[in-house]
Amino acid sequence: MKLLIINGPNLQLLGSREQSIYGDVTLAEIEADISTIADDLKVTIDFRQSNHEGEIVDWIGAAKAEFDGIIINPAAYTHTSVAILDALAAVDLPAIEVHLSNIHAREEFRQQSITAPACLGQICGLGPGGYEWALRALHRHLRASE
Repeated sequence: MKLLIINGPNLQLLGSREQSIYGDVTLAEIEADISTIADDLKVTIDFRQSNHEGEIVDWIGAAKAEFDGIIINPAAYTHTSVAILDALAAVDLPAIEVHLSNIHAREEFRQQSITAPACLGQICGLGPGGYEWALRALHRHLRASE
């Protein structure tokens, strides 16, 4: 089982960016933690981050040939990117959307996810642990559909 984990804009700044909202854990620390869990589950992951919408769309578009599923934190693109929504729908891979903060308890413009309708589900507000829950949920979903 091979999963693509995509992180959107500004997530490379985790650990120093708005710690009252996003905490003090870095993206590299999240990757290390999720890699350990993936190893335990015998899942291969490819963990990526980009600030560029087109690059994220390209990664999703190419995923069908290489991956069994996608975990995505579209970050700010959650609220604006029909292109990412369309890419997720087009590849027809199971995907789970993750957010460190509870987007539904934040500013009104952040409460709507454009990308979630193309996903199996959304995990938000659980901090870095949301990545673990997404990994475990996607792993369970893929195993059940074998």
